[in-house]
Amino acid sequence: MYTDTIAAIATPQGDGGLAIIRLSGPDAGSVATRIFLRGRRLRQTTVGELESHRLYYGAIVDPDSVAVVDEVMLVQMLPPATYTRELVVEISCHGGPLPVRAVLALCLRHGARLAEPGEFTLRAFLNGRIDLSQAEAVAGIVGARTTRSLDLAVGELRGRLSERLRPARDTLVETLAYLDAAADFPDDEIPAIELGPSLVTARDALAAVVAAAQTGVLYREGVHIAIVGKPNAGKSSLLNALLGSDRAIVTDVAGTTRDVITESVNLNGLPATLLDTAGIADSADVIERIGIQRSRDALSSSGIALFVVDRSRPTSSEDALVAELLAVRLSEGGVLVALNKCDLPDAGDHTALLRLLPGVPVVAISTVDGAGLDELRTALFTLAIGQADASGEPALVTIRQLDALRRALAHVEAAEAALAVAIPLDLIAVDVRGALHAVGEITGERIDEAVLDEIFRRFCIGK
Repeated sequence: MYTDTIAAIATPQGDGGLAIIRLSGPDAGSVATRIFLRGRRLRQTTVGELESHRLYYGAIVDPDSVAVVDEVMLVQMLPPATYTRELVVEISCHGGPLPVRAVLALCLRHGARLAEPGEFTLRAFLNGRIDLSQAEAVAGIVGARTTRSLDLAVGELRGRLSERLRPARDTLVETLAYLDAAADFPDDEIPAIELGPSLVTARDALAAVVAAAQTGVLYREGVHIAIVGKPNAGKSSLLNALLGSDRAIVTDVAGTTRDVITESVNLNGLPATLLDTAGIADSADVIERIGIQRSRDALSSSGIALFVVDRSRPTSSEDALVAELLAVRLSEGGVLVALNKCDLPDAGDHTALLRLLPGVPVVAISTVDGAGLDELRTALFTLAIGQADASGEPALVTIRQLDALRRALAHVEAAEAALAVAIPLDLIAVDVRGALHAVGEITGERIDEAVLDEIFRRFCIGK
């Protein structure tokens, strides 16, 4: 239980109709009492006596100067029915930067301290209102970039990930209890369990969560798609068509794009970042060569390469140069060819070019009349999700959570391998315990301060 009271702005800073200053802690009511006067007549009020979870109109007044800072609405929320399970007071004031800062400054001057990033959610976790996976889901909701990402994050906030892990966790707890008892009391009759089937159950349950989590990371982090090709193949036109707006300059002059243009797009519910790159070619122009190098860098750092080929022109050496660059990454997947300008007559056979990229999906498109764009979006989505190799409902996890899941699975697989060669049970218990510890890093059952700091420092102040 905390003894101090924290305060912070809980809404985005900047001009707006309303803003909320949130206080949490044992002195939240007394801090608010010092600066809040109730009603139009500004009557002195003890906030602690106000009805819980009910809004009251009044004003924030500086006790020293008796100056009215702003008209506000105030609500007191008594524990445990609060976000942090502590006493919480929220003050709704006008959303301009000056009144917001003035109200917060009065809260800090009269007994509260400024909250650290994520400290409200940290208190909710430490006070038992949510588990660690739910706490991290809060950041997923705030940062959701598509409706599908938001749906998944809300599911995790309601404890979906912990429920998915429960079968593996319960099996591992039962298995470890048996292994520890057998090691500590070798002369006693310990009820035996079938270790092999138990480890298989835990492994299968974890493997299913890992598979779903790999897709979930895509929904949280998104996928980067580099649009590459020779100059004037229609890359910028394709970017504009996918965005539905004229973001990039399009001309008939080859090499119009000199730098990488980055834009976000909703790809069938999957957040994606499109990178329109300069045409890749041999050039003596110093500025153009810098742009081409940036295109190569964007290509190497992207999950998917979208190769735009001008179907209305014969295959050129520049097309072949790009195809050879992409062929190097075929083993990693993530390459798709868009035969652009299919509204114009086909200028020739591109079979030889496509032969350099065997097995790569090909979609014919037109950025002029929109032909094939829906098929292209579906192909990009399928390619992105296919790399995750997941089945069923995605689990919206963080990179940290996915790493913990993989370590848990690796420990169980190591325990299975040890059991197969008759390794002593106390050594098998080491891996089972390691798997449980990794699961605990996700649910918060066993967590150290360093991991907590890593998780909550990424939150914004006021959350």
